[in-house]
Amino acid sequence: MTTTVNSRTHTWVPPMPPPAGLSGLEFLQGLIGGVYPPPPIAATMGFTLVHVEPGKAIFEGETGEHLYNPLGSIHGGYYATLLDSALGCAVMTRLPAGKGYTTTQLGVHMIRPAFAHTGTLRCEANAVHVGRTVATAEARLMGVGDGKLYAHGTTTCAIFPTAP
Repeated sequence: MTTTVNSRTHTWVPPMPPPAGLSGLEFLQGLIGGVYPPPPIAATMGFTLVHVEPGKAIFEGETGEHLYNPLGSIHGGYYATLLDSALGCAVMTRLPAGKGYTTTQLGVHMIRPAFAHTGTLRCEANAVHVGRTVATAEARLMGVGDGKLYAHGTTTCAIFPTAP
């Protein structure tokens, strides 16, 4: 039996925290506009933040064999990572300068498998509540080409002051 070996190479720029004085929305808009480098996880996993507005964040990710689990479909961790990224950024769009967040709970409901031929997945997240210490958000992961729901999820985030 002959085995084919594939490879995938990616590069990234070292991460940069939001500059002091910028709101979460301003920083994410700068990230989309190329003012700030994307986080390394985006290159590693093959997804991109494509849109933000107050309370909303949209990511798109490409499927491929490099994301397969042992059963030959896209690994659930990819779904979870897209959901977590979009959910967190939806919260971040509502944070003022000097505030940060971290995920404390992530709920993921996987509806159907995706494959390399599925193509682009789009994750749209909306902040539900952003308070002084806690935030919640919800998201849906859809196929761009087929319009099908692949997963949906929720998050709870802790809100905290960032270091000066």
